[in-house]
Amino acid sequence: MKPFDKCPACGGELAEREVEKILRGGNHTAVLSVRAEVCLHCGERLYAPEVVTRFEEIRSKLEQEDVAGFQPVGRAFHVTP
Repeated sequence: MKPFDKCPACGGELAEREVEKILRGGNHTAVLSVRAEVCLHCGERLYAPEVVTRFEEIRSKLEQEDVAGFQPVGRAFHVTP
């Protein structure tokens, strides 16, 4: 059973989708593919509680620079105007 029948932000219709989530911690960034309920009107994303818990675990590891087991992908750069 889904916790919401409609989007809590705008009342739009929700659909389950695979989405990319970007997490930042310290100087590190991780990109994950996860399932979420996505509002077809405003784009609001609703994640299951266990997915949010996983986000918190990953963010904590990034902050502690505990990236063992994470697959490096390319390089990132910060550009100032």
